[in-house]
Amino acid sequence: MLTPLPAEGWDDQVREALASTVPPERRHPDKVGNALSTLVRHPVLAGAFLPFNTYLQLSSTLPERIRELVILRTAFRLGCTYEWGHHSALARRIGMTEAEVEAAGTGCAADEFDQTVIDAVDELHTGSRLSARVWERLGEQLDDQQRMDLMFTFGGYSTLALALNTFDVQLEDGAGTDEFYASMAT
Repeated sequence: MLTPLPAEGWDDQVREALASTVPPERRHPDKVGNALSTLVRHPVLAGAFLPFNTYLQLSSTLPERIRELVILRTAFRLGCTYEWGHHSALARRIGMTEAEVEAAGTGCAADEFDQTVIDAVDELHTGSRLSARVWERLGEQLDDQQRMDLMFTFGGYSTLALALNTFDVQLEDGAGTDEFYASMAT
C-alpha cells in the first residue's frame, strides 16, 4: 500500500520528524528501517507520534521485559509481523528466553505474573478495558504509573501495528539479527 519514502523525497522536514527517535547521523532512508521510512511520508504526523512511541520504548516506567512482553502480545494479537520481528529479537537481546517470547504468541506463560501481563493485553484487545481482577493482579508487582504505562504501551503499539499492517510495511531482510542492528547503527 505504502512504500518507504524514496531517498529523493527526504528533506529537512522529514529529518526533523525523526528527531525524537533517531540521532542526526542516522536520519537517512538506509539507516532507519522500513517502518520509519514509511511513516515519514507524513512528517507532521510522524513528528507528533514518534515522541510518544519513543517514550513508550525508552522512558516508560515498565520494566523492559514486561514492556517487551506487552509489545509482543500486542503484535501477535494484531498479526503485525513487522513488530513481532523486531521486538522478538529485542526481547531476546534483553535476556528473555525463547520460551518467554513464545509465550507471548501462545498466550500461555509459565510465570504467573507474565501470564497476568498476557491476560491484561488480551482483555484490552478484546474488551477495551481491564477487569478489576487483572488490574489488582498487575498491582501486585506494578504501581499505578506502571499500570498506566502498560495500558498506553498496548495502545501505542496497537496504533503502530494497525498502521504497519495497513501500509503493508515489510520486515527488512535480516531483521532480528545482531548483524542487522549493527548495520543500522553505523
